[in-house]
Amino acid sequence: MRQELHEFDVCVLGSGAAGLAAAFSAAQGGCKVLVIEKAPVFGGSTAISGGVVWIPCNAEMKDVGIDDSPDAARAYLRNVLGNRYREDLVESFLAHGPEMVDFMHRHSELRLVPRALAPDYYPDLEGAALGGRAMDPQVYDGRRLGKWFRKVRFPLREFMVFNGLMVGRAEIDHLLGTFRTPQDFAKSVGLMAGFLRDRLRYGRGTRVLMGNALVVQLMKSALDAGVEFWNATETLEIQRHDGRADTLKVRRNDQEATVRARTGIVLATGGAAANAQMMAPDLKTPDMHLTMAPKENTGEMIRLALKLGAVLDDNVEDAANYAPVSQHVTPEGQKIRFPHLFLDRAKPGLIAVGRNGRRFTNEASSYHAFVQGMLNAPDAVALPAHLICDAAFLRRYGMGLVRPGLQPRAKYIASGYLKKADTIADLAARIGVSPAALVDEVEKHNRFAAAGEDPDFGKGSNAYDRAQGDAGHRPNPCLGPIAKAPFFSITVHPGDIGPTRGLVTDRAARVLDQDGAVISGLYACGNDMNSVMAGTYPAAGITLGPALTFGYLIGRELAGRVTAV
Repeated sequence: MRQELHEFDVCVLGSGAAGLAAAFSAAQGGCKVLVIEKAPVFGGSTAISGGVVWIPCNAEMKDVGIDDSPDAARAYLRNVLGNRYREDLVESFLAHGPEMVDFMHRHSELRLVPRALAPDYYPDLEGAALGGRAMDPQVYDGRRLGKWFRKVRFPLREFMVFNGLMVGRAEIDHLLGTFRTPQDFAKSVGLMAGFLRDRLRYGRGTRVLMGNALVVQLMKSALDAGVEFWNATETLEIQRHDGRADTLKVRRNDQEATVRARTGIVLATGGAAANAQMMAPDLKTPDMHLTMAPKENTGEMIRLALKLGAVLDDNVEDAANYAPVSQHVTPEGQKIRFPHLFLDRAKPGLIAVGRNGRRFTNEASSYHAFVQGMLNAPDAVALPAHLICDAAFLRRYGMGLVRPGLQPRAKYIASGYLKKADTIADLAARIGVSPAALVDEVEKHNRFAAAGEDPDFGKGSNAYDRAQGDAGHRPNPCLGPIAKAPFFSITVHPGDIGPTRGLVTDRAARVLDQDGAVISGLYACGNDMNSVMAGTYPAAGITLGPALTFGYLIGRELAGRVTAV
């Protein structure tokens, strides 16, 4: 039986930041574009991410009074990447990242706003910046997406309040202090009124931020540019004709179809982080590793590309962008995971210990570096690790899934996710570590907190640590006492927020074969592309920054080919 044939200039597989950037850039330049998404919803892992985009030397930095230079960014990346520094990819990223931001601001709905204070993760290295390079998508009204808004992947519910309201740090402070000042009350009432209105119509708040805002703005831009979107569509095969990748075999609505891509096929499906079998050979702890990637990110497009002669990148320091992850199992057996990125570990009054009851690393370091600390601790003593805090900390900052304030905790205690005890020694017994060691470690930590210095691991000793701590706490924003009973613990495992081993490409994101030759018509970006950072983690937004940049590059190149015909 003859299959239905669809023809486009460009076919983009995947609807995260990279795919949407490629789709919009190509369509804006005159291409007829199709986005194919395997999941029933659009947005990929971007939609559940923090949405930070790292772009050195972006033109918006001047608005927050910060200067930058390619030489500084280059020096910083050389220091972090070491002998894995990829000159071709890094130079392409540094040259075209600011260009991408300017293009999006001129032609799309997307607006990226630089953070005045956002230190790179190794702020004491030459070339590091204390702000400006990390950019956030503007807060956006999801209603502008119309009927498509319901088809955007829901943000992590654990990063929302009232099961559907997206809030940032400032809004959280207003809500926690609703009756503190007239301004807090007015802000809280306004947020709740808008949320209740939106929930009746959309099932969630329409005020979007973080990664959800990035997806919604790019998707609105792509739709306005004429991009066609297919969801719940499985790509079965990529075919070549006359040496060029130009045809897809797909299954949609239980029917197989053929899609012809006259100019290019773009792989942007998020990599293979959710495929335990594919990831296992490259992980140090595959049996306990917990990924935050969507379940659809199973690497099928990478496998299809390998059949065409593509190769996976082996030159990475780590195969995943690490994050410590805790997991709550509900009475119904549902597994809810939480990435401990920045909300709790750096705050004053928390320590992390291994099975011996002793600290093993700087708790305020980046999520990637923290997991490296877990993995590198002697005798695997920090696999898993335990976060320890007291009642005052839990009420003020929350920990993991347990939110700040007087929130109900019984379900977390009943499930064992949150351990509780009246003394540190009893808490040690509850989590299976030496009571004497944990008591000693807490007492030592409390002395460090009083002095404002951590001689063991340097928590709070650099600009990045302090920016993640509590600026109002003295003498060190990352060090506070653990003294007010009861005491609490949450167990964390090594995990990730995405893979780093993608397909080897050139500086234009064209997929290469085993001989280093271009596979004509085939492009990769996002986590399907080899990591520009070579599996290191220099700063917030180093995945989305290159994802947008190389997606943009691909789109503009394909648009140029179409207009040249």
